[in-house]
Amino acid sequence: MISDATLVRIGEAVALHHHQGQREAARDLFVQIWDEIGGEQGDPLHVCVLAHSMADVQDDVRQELVWDQRALAAADLLTEDRVTAAGVPLPVAGLYPSLHLNLGECYRRLGDLDRAREHLEHARAGIGALGDDEYGRLIKDGMERLAQQLSAA
Repeated sequence: MISDATLVRIGEAVALHHHQGQREAARDLFVQIWDEIGGEQGDPLHVCVLAHSMADVQDDVRQELVWDQRALAAADLLTEDRVTAAGVPLPVAGLYPSLHLNLGECYRRLGDLDRAREHLEHARAGIGALGDDEYGRLIKDGMERLAQQLSAA
């Protein structure tokens, strides 16, 4: 169970977007939290989760890519101890498939199919860190969709 107050607030903003359809309100809350954590200089766990979520509420794929890149860079700074202390139910390695999937999708939408394929391969390489649960299946399904789209391109 998530015990980190900032992650709980990020989760509330995610819920605004995904469950209540309030994309602008979610983006506004993400911006507020981003400022509070000190932006990219903040706790890498907060930066990773917030940037990963902020990417989803961007109107421009180039901005989405920037946020996804920030999330990946922050993930590279994470430790298992930090993730565990926050109550995150995944190991650090479990974050990478989704991060790479999102980057692959951005690059596909931008027409950079080689980079899209590269990130899809990174996502596939890390999928073993995910369980056979709802989240794991969601990421696997997303990888399959991206693979189909890249094959058709």
